[in-house]
Amino acid sequence: MTRLNLVLLLAVLASAIYLVHTQYESRRLFTELDRATAEARRLETEHQRLQVEKRAQATPLRVEKIARAQLNMRTATPAITQYVSDPQGVAAASAAATTGTPARPEGVQP
Repeated sequence: MTRLNLVLLLAVLASAIYLVHTQYESRRLFTELDRATAEARRLETEHQRLQVEKRAQATPLRVEKIARAQLNMRTATPAITQYVSDPQGVAAASAAATTGTPARPEGVQP
């Protein structure tokens, strides 16, 4: 009878130790999950803030202002636009497209 009591006592002690370990592990995992959730919320907020900042930086008015100030650009008007016409180049390109041979400038030998 004492052997049976001793075996049962060891079984109860092992079960209690396992229960304590399982509860500890459960609490540890819950804390880790809570931290990860908080980090995800922080990252989502940061992402949204960066998206708003990106949209604010890319407004057409701001881009035009920087282009004028830093790059010395100006809007294109017909008075400053130069049109280039190359009828020979256009004709050679269209002929090459129909025949399948690459177009070469005059005087260039293959």
